Amino acid sequence: MKTIKEINQKIKKGEAVIVRADEMPEIYEDNPKKAASEVDIVTTGTFGAMCSSGAFLNFGHADPPIKITKLWLNDVEAYSGIAAVDAYIGATQLRKYRDSDYGGAHVIEDLVCGKEIEVRAEAYGTDCYPKKKVETTVTLEDLNQAIMYNPRNIHQRYNAATNSSDTLMRTYMGTLLPNKRNICFAGVGELNPLANDPGYDVIGVGTRIFLGGAKGFIVGEGTQHSPDSGAGNLSTRGDLKDMDPKYVRGCNIPGYGTSLYLGIGVPIPILNEEIARKTAVKNEDVKTEIIDYGISRLVRPVIGEVNYEQLFSGRVDVEGKKIRTSPLSSLKITYQLLKELKELIEEREFYLTGKVESIPRKGQAKSMKLKKGTKTVNQVMSREVITAKADATIKEISALLINNHIDQIPIVDEVNKLQGIITSRDITTALARNITKMADVMTREVITSDLNEALDIVSRRMDKHKVDATPVVDKNNKVVGIVTIADIMRKEGSE
Repeated sequence: MKTIKEINQKIKKGEAVIVRADEMPEIYEDNPKKAASEVDIVTTGTFGAMCSSGAFLNFGHADPPIKITKLWLNDVEAYSGIAAVDAYIGATQLRKYRDSDYGGAHVIEDLVCGKEIEVRAEAYGTDCYPKKKVETTVTLEDLNQAIMYNPRNIHQRYNAATNSSDTLMRTYMGTLLPNKRNICFAGVGELNPLANDPGYDVIGVGTRIFLGGAKGFIVGEGTQHSPDSGAGNLSTRGDLKDMDPKYVRGCNIPGYGTSLYLGIGVPIPILNEEIARKTAVKNEDVKTEIIDYGISRLVRPVIGEVNYEQLFSGRVDVEGKKIRTSPLSSLKITYQLLKELKELIEEREFYLTGKVESIPRKGQAKSMKLKKGTKTVNQVMSREVITAKADATIKEISALLINNHIDQIPIVDEVNKLQGIITSRDITTALARNITKMADVMTREVITSDLNEALDIVSRRMDKHKVDATPVVDKNNKVVGIVTIADIMRKEGSE
């Protein structure tokens, strides 16, 4: 048995034995008792996208004073409903009126890099705060306080993601190719702090950590902390002014938005043999589920289980098929971070702290409570669908479009299975190019919808593929209806 006080005494004398998480398994397997007695600290950490991150900033009072009600930093809106000149900038907040290549995460990175940030503030004016507008620039040094406070970091388990649909998907888990052609995954396996302390034996409120290249602390459980399902996480804080740009990086995830790549190191004190055993975890022991993101609902189907040794290999076997894997976290930068943390401890610049309160070991995150039920396709679609066969002529299709006041017609076979779709635009193209056969101009890869899909999902699909209607098909690909953007808007307008 050891105590944190005793380990700190060893640090002070330069006698502490520090090893990385990936080195501990071999040490422990050789001699468990010796590993527990001789190893003092196991360094763990991660470097990856942590969307639930941000910073509290204090700008100091203007002369005359202003009570900021609206605030933009490099055109990224920050929340200012805290006090007169305090604000919180979130990593995923996007630049106003611009595309999604720059957001709050980039503002935070720019501050850490020492760059000037444009500040634009508005207020309504009061007797004690008469100023109504401010336009200026600030650097990190100009701020009184810049405290990184992250509601949700260091997930105990990250799901791997694939996509069974026929179309490419851009998600917070990266770009997912259609028909399960790739798997994207996050996390660093055996290096993950919560893989090394899954029961929160030593990690807790008050634990000193290496956050963004600075000393920080764990301040509690993270939001959506869900230990019952192996999805625990932590809330962290640290001083932005002490952070290192190489561990604080804004990023743009195509089709999703911005996030903050953040480096976090957590030293695990080896107080007894049980803690030593837990820190001997290997990549093959750290398992996760492969989730099908092609199904857009809260609880997506699990199509397999995999461990990090398999994920890091570059390909995994799923349903008899080898699928390429793509990591979203960086092992290289994580190793660099752990090296720097070890050096700080050896140089007596970083001491350990014991937890002052435990992180909850039980609990399950709840889903959002909705007062109105989610509307589905079968509640708004037209069931009487005008269809045609592939051997119809352009003239026949034109007549159907005009006589029925519609813009598209699904093309089906003898048993009503979907073959394609033709639109008014296709007809115009056919006439311009002197095409007489409908089969030569119709679209064969049709964007379809399912009877029980939520309208929000269908509306997003229409917007993504620039269509204003989709045939509704059953599990046998037979046409059972059609839903248009007008159907969706009428339903929304009636509520």
